[in-house]
Amino acid sequence: MVQKYQSPVRVYKYPFELVMAAYEKRFPTCPEIPVFLGSEILQESKSDDGAVHIVERSCKLNVDAPRLLKKIAGVEYVFFIQKNTVNWKERTLLIEAHNETFANRVVVLETCSYSVHPENEEWTCFEQSASLDIKSFFGFENTVEKIAMKQYTANIKRGKEVIEHYLKELISQGITFIPQWTPPPVSRQKEKRALAVGHNPGIVPAESCMLGTTKEQPGSSCPAAEAASPDADKLHADYIERYLGQLTPMQESCLIRLRQWLQEMHKGKIPKDEHILRFLRARDFNIDKAREMLCQSLTWRKQYQVDYILQTWRPPSLLEEYYTGGWHYQDKDGRPLYILCLGQMDTKGLVKALGEESLLRHVLSINEQGQKRCEENTNLFGHPITSWTCLVDLEGLNMRHLWRPGVKALLRIIEVVEDNYPETLGRLLIVRAPRVFPVLWTLVSPFINENTRQKFLIYSGNNYQGPGGLVDYLDKDVIPDFLGGECMCNVPEGGLVPKSLYQTDEEPENSDHIRLWTETIYHSANVLKGAPHEIVVEILEGESVITWDFDILKGDVVFCLFHSKRAPKTIRKEATSSSASTAGDNVQLIDKSWVLGVDYSRMESPLVCREGESIQGSHVTRWPGFYVLQWKMHSSLPCSGTSLHRVDDVLASLQVSSHKCKLMYYFEVLASKDFRNCDLMLAAHSKQTLLNSACGSSFDSIQCAINCSLNRLSAHTLYIQPQRAYYALPR
Repeated sequence: MVQKYQSPVRVYKYPFELVMAAYEKRFPTCPEIPVFLGSEILQESKSDDGAVHIVERSCKLNVDAPRLLKKIAGVEYVFFIQKNTVNWKERTLLIEAHNETFANRVVVLETCSYSVHPENEEWTCFEQSASLDIKSFFGFENTVEKIAMKQYTANIKRGKEVIEHYLKELISQGITFIPQWTPPPVSRQKEKRALAVGHNPGIVPAESCMLGTTKEQPGSSCPAAEAASPDADKLHADYIERYLGQLTPMQESCLIRLRQWLQEMHKGKIPKDEHILRFLRARDFNIDKAREMLCQSLTWRKQYQVDYILQTWRPPSLLEEYYTGGWHYQDKDGRPLYILCLGQMDTKGLVKALGEESLLRHVLSINEQGQKRCEENTNLFGHPITSWTCLVDLEGLNMRHLWRPGVKALLRIIEVVEDNYPETLGRLLIVRAPRVFPVLWTLVSPFINENTRQKFLIYSGNNYQGPGGLVDYLDKDVIPDFLGGECMCNVPEGGLVPKSLYQTDEEPENSDHIRLWTETIYHSANVLKGAPHEIVVEILEGESVITWDFDILKGDVVFCLFHSKRAPKTIRKEATSSSASTAGDNVQLIDKSWVLGVDYSRMESPLVCREGESIQGSHVTRWPGFYVLQWKMHSSLPCSGTSLHRVDDVLASLQVSSHKCKLMYYFEVLASKDFRNCDLMLAAHSKQTLLNSACGSSFDSIQCAINCSLNRLSAHTLYIQPQRAYYALPR
């Protein structure tokens, strides 16, 4: 397996020329780096004007490896070839290195670069990337890989310290400024020859403006161009330390690589850096496992509109009165503090009166609020805060709280939170735990991640008072009054929910699966081999518009639109797996005896939709009748232009077997006048076709159309991922 490393952008607050002078002090030997035993110049060259200087060296390194391994390998030292290309005109240094020793068994590639900071020309940026590929090493491949990665990460931080050491040394010697490179003076004969061919050194050619010149030259009529910063999407080491906390070099690399992958492959909303970091921590910085977990969460957030929960969810008055939890200042570390008086909460009454759906929404909104408060406290206290503290009071907990459907609901809510909000709980303080608590803990603890369980502190009786109790984690002026503190707490007192408020139409305990968003605007369906999924839309007036939006979660499918004057009969194939409620059913409408061109006609050309794509489109109907939207399995194998899978690919590959495809879809019918109100210019009687386009304005038109179709859905906001925009145009 190839190990990779990518550093954040590290900034030296010194000019490029001074940093280069400090860098050159590392050669030919560097006592500050013990493993670097020396170097020898193999070849050196300069450009005619001296702007480009290339040096190739052979570097001798000592490897901290077991003596036995060195004896088996037959070497005491390893040699690397390093090529340095400094461009004094552009103020850049490119360092390329590869191993010479064991080159046929181990491939080590490293690239480093120094450049001027894009926003401050008096500062210098440094970036580093490397890869390690051990093909074979006498049966010690894993051992060599661990040794190499350990030494490499140890030397990364040391490298920056060495540069800073030599910078201080230069300053102590009185060297604080080194002038920038200037071109050598042009001789009179060369100047006359240049003028003869039409070159005037005092005139800046127009091409320099077109190529993004950022400074206006004296006497030039060409204004300075405003070039976008190439580092706009890069993570800086100072930013990581300030907003994300102290990370090891390999942890920084995992964050940067996963972030880059999302930017390249995921066309929807990119999570914030602290959110990505939580998933990496939850999977011990295993980038593949973290990506898999994050992909599942991103699909879940899109399907159930979680990004909009703080704007759309308003807890019922009954929940505000009987849900005994609320935010209460922060702990000593600056983490937001949430207090939950679980013992005073009538969990059975809340489940029976509101159902699991409302409770889950409320818990998700609390988690979204917690993330927002963490960001606010990070800015307020000046150090990274990525999790919160929860104080749970179990005073009053009894056998009523062990009501089986209530416990099942609690376990399902915990499962959803664990999967989608990992590493958000910094500490859980449980106080006044009664004798019945061990029973509840035995039921709940297996569903809680091991890393989360280690953050639990449990106090029985009055053990939370005094040293070693709450005062170790909360300031005295924050401890609630009902726990012996001086602070008034506004958490609702709770109590029994009146039975008159219980739901009567459906008992929650009969439900085996938490339904999450029962009114989600998306539907799920399976596409089986030889069994397409079809939906029918009856059109009563000719000039109507059918709009659709679907995501291919697994496999490749072919999408078609048909029209028939006959009403098709439904043939339903129920999903047989245990997750049928979430996987969706397979419905067939077009009878096998029907003849294309006689019983029904094709209205749109077949469109091959690849796994992971998001498709939006529309069709203006010409005749009344029955329109059938069809998804059928694509026969050819899916192909991919990259070794990395896309976001939904990873999720789908875990859930669905290869003999069926899975999709998530939404559709609606609009009157033609409503569609025209969106300013999407479509001819009413023209035949439509689907075209693939990367044009933003075309996608904006489709988005406008779909938004119009959702005007009646006041409780929802549809978030559209512009992964692949399809739009309808008149021929």
